[in-house]
Amino acid sequence: MGEAWIDHPSWELVAEAAEASERDVEHLLLRADAEELTQTRNSQLATYVASMIVLDAVERTGIEPAFHAGHSLGEYSALTASGVLSFADGVRLVTERGNAMQAAADTVKGTMAAVLGLDDDKVDLACRRVDGDVWVANYNAPGQVVIAGDPEALAEAAAAAKELGAKRVMPIKVGGAFHTPFMSPARDRLRKALADVDLRDPNRPVFANIDAQAHPEGESWAGLLGAQLTSPVMWRHTLHSLSDAGATVFLELGPGTILTGMAKRTVKGSTTLSVNTPGDVDNLLEALSQGSETGAALEGEMLYAVERLVVSPASGVFTPTGGLNEQAPIERGQIIGTVGAAEVKSAFAGSLQGLLALAGERVTTSQPLAWLRTGAVGVL
Repeated sequence: MGEAWIDHPSWELVAEAAEASERDVEHLLLRADAEELTQTRNSQLATYVASMIVLDAVERTGIEPAFHAGHSLGEYSALTASGVLSFADGVRLVTERGNAMQAAADTVKGTMAAVLGLDDDKVDLACRRVDGDVWVANYNAPGQVVIAGDPEALAEAAAAAKELGAKRVMPIKVGGAFHTPFMSPARDRLRKALADVDLRDPNRPVFANIDAQAHPEGESWAGLLGAQLTSPVMWRHTLHSLSDAGATVFLELGPGTILTGMAKRTVKGSTTLSVNTPGDVDNLLEALSQGSETGAALEGEMLYAVERLVVSPASGVFTPTGGLNEQAPIERGQIIGTVGAAEVKSAFAGSLQGLLALAGERVTTSQPLAWLRTGAVGVL
């Protein structure tokens, strides 16, 4: 899931993640097979970093969201995007969370399944009819609820759900019964890790899995993240809360499009988009410029996100390429200068609006060096 991003400037996050986690993150994103990624300790770290690569690429376009939310592990992505967590702290927390959940799953065998075509209360009733350890784990979308617990108890709950009218019960290939009391040991380990992290107040509202509400105090997220491990994800409720707060465009960042489908089913009339590859970033800008699915222009204060930044690939002295003038056309992959021995290549095509660093100036990694204009796009 990382292959498409290798040549993109945002790929630099992989090296940062490897240092923070002391894991071979590049291997997980490029070479790990399905069996290896099924292990919770691997899937969580790989998914988080992949999502952060996509976030970084989208942020370079100038798009700014109004709200943040993330499903389960994605809550850490949302907290990083909103400034509650630094990227390095996010990597360390996700690494510890994955290790803790893996250990809990290895201790108590559990599994999960999606119940389709049955109301939430009836799925809950199916679980309560079973004299065993099985619970609702995710309220995902209308007619889609995930249950988790002991395999035998889950099979009984699945049968009860079908008796109550469920159209289908689909097993989910995961390593444990997440968001249930089976994860209590993991919660205890995560609490210790959270105590060592600086949680800042979010720069935009983040809606929590535990109650589908926004929490503006950074310090409150330590308790929310701990509780999240053993409580159901209130995702359908979160989507409604976002809609009630004014959200009309729902953008999924990272591998897959499952959340996009959930938003489309839950919030009727909304615009739902997903970004998985560098090409999707261009598609995103084009889609937003065309308005909503109904053809109506997007309403509200508009930010014309036509600018893209070329950032430094290394630390050192910046030497721009000779002959670069304002409004000069820039092709994707074109060299606009060097930083020490490293070439500075543009990941985008557009017209040069100006250099943001002087010739001979010492710059740092990821420092913006040039500003491009790519076209007229209106973004909420």
